[in-house]
Amino acid sequence: MTIKPRLIAVLTAILLAVGASAAFAKVDKSTYMKAFAEAKMWQKKAASVGGEWRDVGKFLQQAEAAAQKGDFETAVKLAETARFQAEMGYKQALDQKDAGPRF
Repeated sequence: MTIKPRLIAVLTAILLAVGASAAFAKVDKSTYMKAFAEAKMWQKKAASVGGEWRDVGKFLQQAEAAAQKGDFETAVKLAETARFQAEMGYKQALDQKDAGPRF
């Protein structure tokens, strides 16, 4: 194999990989609904142990507003932020449940 066919093969592989990743990056209503449902589940889980962080509800409201406008990419990002905060709040509450003064 000479250099030219190798170069063409490598460039073709790169273009196919970029095209495939762009296809996976498509955000639609079903992607939003899944992200929102997961965030709500974590919000309830965090609240059940007293670990819901302050902004989780705000992010979920903003995600709903963005979805109503049809901006599902923003809505998914906001829902994922809410899920992350809820998950971290849950873990923090569990990690610190026995914390306190030791006197």
